[in-house]
Amino acid sequence: MLSIKNAIAGKIVEKIKLLNPDATMEISDITAMLEYPPDSKMGDLALPCFKMSKTLRMAPVKIAATIAEGFDAPCVARAEAVNGYFNIFLDGEALASKVVREVREKGDKYGAPTFGEGKTVVLDYSSPNLAKPFHIGHLGTTVIGHSLKMLHEFAGYKCIGINYVGDWGTQFGKLIVAYKKWGDRETVETGGVDALVDLYVKINNAVAEDSALADEARAEFCKMEAGDEENLALWKWLVEKSIKANDEIYKQLGITFDSYKGESCYTEGMPVQVQKLRDTGLLKIDDGASIVDLEQYGMPPCLILKRDGSSLYPTRDIAAAYDRKQTYDFDKAIYVTSAGQSLHFAQWFKVVELMGYDWYDKLVHVPYGTVSINGEKLATRTGNVILLRDLFALAIEKVAGIMEEKNPNLEGKEKIAEQIGVGAVVFYYLSNNRIRDINFVMEDALSFEGNTGPYVQYTYARTCSVLSKSGDYDKSAALTITAPEESELVKTLARFEEHVIDAIDSYEPMVITRYILDVAGAYNRFYHNCSILGAENEQIKNTRLALTEAAKTVLGNAFGLICLAKTEKV
Repeated sequence: MLSIKNAIAGKIVEKIKLLNPDATMEISDITAMLEYPPDSKMGDLALPCFKMSKTLRMAPVKIAATIAEGFDAPCVARAEAVNGYFNIFLDGEALASKVVREVREKGDKYGAPTFGEGKTVVLDYSSPNLAKPFHIGHLGTTVIGHSLKMLHEFAGYKCIGINYVGDWGTQFGKLIVAYKKWGDRETVETGGVDALVDLYVKINNAVAEDSALADEARAEFCKMEAGDEENLALWKWLVEKSIKANDEIYKQLGITFDSYKGESCYTEGMPVQVQKLRDTGLLKIDDGASIVDLEQYGMPPCLILKRDGSSLYPTRDIAAAYDRKQTYDFDKAIYVTSAGQSLHFAQWFKVVELMGYDWYDKLVHVPYGTVSINGEKLATRTGNVILLRDLFALAIEKVAGIMEEKNPNLEGKEKIAEQIGVGAVVFYYLSNNRIRDINFVMEDALSFEGNTGPYVQYTYARTCSVLSKSGDYDKSAALTITAPEESELVKTLARFEEHVIDAIDSYEPMVITRYILDVAGAYNRFYHNCSILGAENEQIKNTRLALTEAAKTVLGNAFGLICLAKTEKV
């Protein structure tokens, strides 16, 4: 639709130039002003002429009437002026022919913008703290981040997905204390990350009763930073056990990373950045700690070093950002984290600017809301979490039960159950505005009724089934639009690229999930109201098969942007 809107806008600009040769209206200005009317009786596109009234020194009603007179543009059936609006009605068959042709020509690139070509984006997402379980609280950063990576790749960007794991910090001091007091190698080898979680919860409960244990933990971490061989060997082993557990989750989600660097990788780069802060006069000592004063920017001070000289998150983030700029020369660096960290990112982004790095404005924080379970906040240290592996297992089990009932002889049903079960959880999450807090209700997430992941995956499978039963059909035949459901489906498919651009501009995967629901809804209405394989003649049958194939391609392309598997059979 974007190319059609641009063509229409070009013709409108020509009309405007006749009204006022000095008018500075550009095609992009008019394209941005074109709206989709809420009622099809008002047209498929509409241009409100009120904004142009002052520039053209003419009443909106006259502007609309002048543009409408003798208007002609590709795919336009007719146009009219109504109360200051220029309303455009598209030619259904011309639009269908254009959409189907473009879908066939572009295939898995249909709907892809090209403004990212020649540019590089670094995305920091997922990034769980190691030695802790991969729980539902990590789902947001993981699927939002990967969706943003897929969206940017779709638009032509070279994307570097970085899993910046939390493998450094005082939590490891705590874990080392816990392991030395209560742990043993055999238990951890056998129990994996679950055994580490038990130790982590135990040490946090103990710290609440005895503050001296917190001092012990800080001391153990300081020994790590100082290069203590025993602690570093123990730390490395704990990290390996955690990464192995996390990789199972990523495998289920179909997510891979281009870089798997932890905070520990920047221990050598941190002193360089700290020295630069000193050299530029930004670093100040406050109660023994090293800070950058940000009061004049409306923010509390950014802590760079603790009183004992050990590093903090800002220190490591600045060093990591500098390294990424040197390594990848990014045009944009995106960080996907909880909205609770917004101040942290605002602080160190400002510090990077004050340090004189000219790429400070390329840093983007994409926040998302918190997740609670039935209204109760998650907390790893108390053990109040739902592990993702358990949630996925529950979803897969439910899907498998339904499939066993409906299609027990389905080939590969175990894999399909996994795709649909995991997809149900992911789709549920990404159907929400990312900045909103989510109260995760298991029954809703795993529902297979209404606007859910299983519903859209079933719709994709339906398109595959129709095409499989049809065999070969004449793809060169002219398209004939005979039903409103056909026109609605074509218009919905035509708007894919606009939704992709909107999702990228707003860093919002929900735009794609909502669009997928629109396509699924339009296709299912078309499927139920328009006989496809039993159409009254071959021309109509070929048209409806072409629309089915186009719907399949668009759904498949959109699925790939939100970590949703394409299920050809259910």
